[in-house]
Amino acid sequence: MTNENKIYQPVVWPYRFIGNFLLLALIWLITLGVITIRHNLIGQKFETLLSEMYQQSADLGWGLDDITIEGRQKTSKAEIMEAVSLHRGDNIFEINLVAIREKVKALPWVKDVVITRSYFPNVIHISLKEKYVKSIWQYQDEFYPLDEDGEIIETEYVPQKDILQIVGEAAPEHIKELLDIIEKDEEVFAKLKAANFISQRRWDLIFNDIAHGITVKMPEENLAKAWKKLVKLDKTRGILKYKLTFIDLRLENKIIVKVNDE
Repeated sequence: MTNENKIYQPVVWPYRFIGNFLLLALIWLITLGVITIRHNLIGQKFETLLSEMYQQSADLGWGLDDITIEGRQKTSKAEIMEAVSLHRGDNIFEINLVAIREKVKALPWVKDVVITRSYFPNVIHISLKEKYVKSIWQYQDEFYPLDEDGEIIETEYVPQKDILQIVGEAAPEHIKELLDIIEKDEEVFAKLKAANFISQRRWDLIFNDIAHGITVKMPEENLAKAWKKLVKLDKTRGILKYKLTFIDLRLENKIIVKVNDE
């Protein structure tokens, strides 16, 4: 006989146990995730695995066999090898060509570089394009070699007699513009020994001899036109052969010359 007035409490402990277990598991997962992210355990494990794969593949025939270099004249082999920091047996796949290029390009004499890799044999090939000294900048009793773009080459350099000498605080920033105009006329350009950038505005060009040559005063504007005038005067009248102190081309419709007193 059933007692309809008796109340039975539902059995709830299994649900509480499962709920607490799931909550505890969730807490552990969150904690594990935080620890993993904080200590980069997955990344470290992946890097270890990747390093082992590189080593294994190098042992199986994918190790670096040689490094070849072309275009090197002023840059020493030791400088390049120190920059690339590669050794025979390094995995050919692991070598970062972009990083190596940046390191080699940072060398003083290197203007540009192309780096390629080839397989069987596994070779890294370095092709250099070096800077060359276009002029020497004299500033505060020091001499700085400049490349064809007017950039200072940060290295030791012994000035040579046949290198154009430039003077003036802002001369390097403007020398390329000048050379683009004047060096096309090789015969007259060959007589140019020095160029002085006056007041950061215009050029004085010194021909034949730095100490006792002819100073040609160029205008601030219409530089190309004044240069053509000088070239024509030299070709038709040999004006740079005369014993002159200076030739003033700053006035468009007038040429002023001063004869050497000697």
